[in-house]
Amino acid sequence: MQRKRYTQEFKDQNVKQSLEVGNAAIVARKHDLSANMVNRWVREHRNPSKIGYSLGYANGSHSQSAKALESENEKLKKLLGEKDLEIAILKDLVKKTNPQLKIK
Repeated sequence: MQRKRYTQEFKDQNVKQSLEVGNAAIVARKHDLSANMVNRWVREHRNPSKIGYSLGYANGSHSQSAKALESENEKLKKLLGEKDLEIAILKDLVKKTNPQLKIK
């Protein structure tokens, strides 16, 4: 069974309603959601610095920063792979030139 994904707009709407009503359980029942989920969205809204969630991500700034992070992550993975290869080559070279050395 796949996990259900909700749009940021839908989350924002539920958070606003929950804050207006003061009870996340009522809003959750109204939209056939778990009260825990709505409470989590409200918590994330109140503390956006820890989670990266805030009202207003519908404009695409969140997806741009996520793409930038993914791009940087890919670059770092490639760099790490190159460094691992370089280390393996150097270890092999040391083994061939100095067979008496024990390399881990």
